[in-house]
Amino acid sequence: MRARAEEVILAALSGLAVSETVEGRERYAITVRYGREFRDDPEALERVLVPTPKGAQVPLAQLAEIVFRTGPDMIRNEDGQLVSFVFVDVKGIGIPDYVEIAREVVGEKAAIPAGYSLAWAGQYQHFERAKAKLKVLVPLTLFIVLFMLLMNRNTLMEALIILLAIPFSLIGAVWYLYALDYNVSVAVWVGMIALAGLDAELGVLMMLYLNLAYRQRKARGEMRDFSDLSAAIVEGAVRRLRPKLMTGLTLLLGLLPIMWSTGSGADVMKRIAAPMVGGITSALVMVLVVFPALFALWKGREFRSR
Repeated sequence: MRARAEEVILAALSGLAVSETVEGRERYAITVRYGREFRDDPEALERVLVPTPKGAQVPLAQLAEIVFRTGPDMIRNEDGQLVSFVFVDVKGIGIPDYVEIAREVVGEKAAIPAGYSLAWAGQYQHFERAKAKLKVLVPLTLFIVLFMLLMNRNTLMEALIILLAIPFSLIGAVWYLYALDYNVSVAVWVGMIALAGLDAELGVLMMLYLNLAYRQRKARGEMRDFSDLSAAIVEGAVRRLRPKLMTGLTLLLGLLPIMWSTGSGADVMKRIAAPMVGGITSALVMVLVVFPALFALWKGREFRSR
């Protein structure tokens, strides 16, 4: 009787496939079930007749108690335990920020029974995994950039001055992300990592021309006081302005079309390019304005000691 009662409930609520229709090369099942006004009414369901093996008709109310309860649509199995998922669409706030707020609310207002556990999965889980990897990749990227600068410039001071372009470029990157209302994501961090290499390129170019002008004047015996150093800096920074602007603007103009792109993958590419666009802008200003001053302080120690 239990099996027959379950069959009657299944047919009444979920429906029973009684036939099949063919439309061209497609086949569709024909399902019959009770109307919504009968499925949603417990009293109507209690009057449903269940046939017995002897042919008698027994009302369902005599075999079971029908009660509507709120519960999960589906129970799944994961790692040997029963699992139920609650799906949430987040809009207007980052997923990590939402999870942080939701955890506080759940901790204050929800009582989790013994034997139950709560976990945050989906995109948040992917974000946490990527965050753990970025904690290794970002310092590793900075170390590789510093190592390559040391191999190229052979002096720690020049490498450190060039690396100063990175924090200055982050100013423009953060402001541009704020203007576009982009949340911090894995794609944004990828753009930040790529920005470190572009900053080093601009810094190396500026230091190359400053050192070239400084060494040429020193070889000619024209580096006697601070005024000669200032003249060398003007020659290396101002009179060689065109190649630096061409390099920075080429990088910037090459990335700008991505910000107006549409179609598949455009959202991800925009978040990769956005910190690079904002960062190159502020890094270019920093390289053209701050680097000559730092170079003057560094090389000017020789004249101050005299």
